[in-house]
Amino acid sequence: MKLIDLNRDGGIGANCHYIQLGDLKLVLDCGLHPKKTGRAAAPDFSPLRGVALDLVIITHCHLDHIGSLPILLREQPRVPVIMTQPSHMLIERMLHNSASVMERQRAEDNIPDYPLFSHDEIDRCAGRFTPLPYGHAKNFHGAHDDIEIIFHQAGHVAGAAGVEIHHKHRKLFFTGDVLFGAQRTCPAAKFPIDRFDTLVTETTRCTTERPAGKDRAHEVARLVSVINDTIQRGGSMLIPTFALGRMQEILSIVNDARKFGRLADCPIYVSGLGLDLCDYYDEMTRRTKQVNFTRQTLKDLKVRHLPRKLDPGSLPEASALYIVSSGMVVERTPSYTIAAGLAGNARNTLGFVGYCDPDTPGGRILAAKTGETFLFDELNLKTKLKAHVERFELSGHADRDELVDFATQCQPRAIVLTHGDPPARAWMGQTLAGKLPQTKILDPVPLQLYQV
Repeated sequence: MKLIDLNRDGGIGANCHYIQLGDLKLVLDCGLHPKKTGRAAAPDFSPLRGVALDLVIITHCHLDHIGSLPILLREQPRVPVIMTQPSHMLIERMLHNSASVMERQRAEDNIPDYPLFSHDEIDRCAGRFTPLPYGHAKNFHGAHDDIEIIFHQAGHVAGAAGVEIHHKHRKLFFTGDVLFGAQRTCPAAKFPIDRFDTLVTETTRCTTERPAGKDRAHEVARLVSVINDTIQRGGSMLIPTFALGRMQEILSIVNDARKFGRLADCPIYVSGLGLDLCDYYDEMTRRTKQVNFTRQTLKDLKVRHLPRKLDPGSLPEASALYIVSSGMVVERTPSYTIAAGLAGNARNTLGFVGYCDPDTPGGRILAAKTGETFLFDELNLKTKLKAHVERFELSGHADRDELVDFATQCQPRAIVLTHGDPPARAWMGQTLAGKLPQTKILDPVPLQLYQV
């Protein structure tokens, strides 16, 4: 296998790999970097000049995995794209939302590159998207070589897939983003128990050791307890969430708690794309049976829409629960404005339930100390951080020990590390080298060609 990491910065961002198996040329995922703007946010496609791709594979529909797909398809006008059935139901909506956000950013921030693609381009691309059911083997043919591809349930988010590829006498496996534990909204990963010649594995949480006793059930119970404590002391709680997956999961947790009388009565506010995606989850639940979320959850919770114009100094109500995006509290999102409004009062709570990049406002809030002055620069607002700040171990990514166990089980000849910051990859590489001394461990330098 030949491999190039097209994510120009490495780490977690514009996830995209070029893979060559015999004469078949593939791209796995094609994301957009959430912290960069313009063309710098896209993968570097220069190694693909003059290359006619045979196939694009999408593991799931978070924008760091699909956000540059229309750009690639513009340059590769004939290549087909495969994904799971739930991803096929989500991908157009996610891309259209991204195009709309870029149009707004062009106007607000004068970014001449934006939008990187148009709504019309997305519509034209859609005819090339093909769903492939989990567990169903599909053959693809080159001039001389054939490959067989099988998608496996990866947990993480609706539609997420681990990708098994057979080429000649070799088996390869790409974990994509994986969660080995079940969520309320989607089942746990169901990866094959097999030996693979090459394993390409995510490393997102490999610098994080889960504290003893903080399993998922414990953290769900703690989340409900913190919500109750906040409401009972007259405060409000913000739970920043990713629109796809995390919002629906938190809404399900909150709804279950209320059904069993374990949640204090309070108004619940939601907003934006995540609320719209609840409709898609409802449809996926009915059509694919691979997701567990219906719109009845919103009715049961009597969720309220946030006002279109938010001011941190005049949030809708006291003693409310806000479940809104973005998950990392990035600027110009509802969670950023609400965080600014809640941060200065000790009755309130900011509760994080997923990955936060250290350089985002959410990451900086998590790193700050109580009483420290915090600048919400986009709002030109300084406040002393008096609100309770809580982090709950409810990530959609596998724990590092689980990734190591899966890699050890596979007994691969080679392991490629991906989707992790440098310290996470370093930990994973060192740990796997100790457990699998005969295995070649590769942490690819972006845009460099490797023979794996």
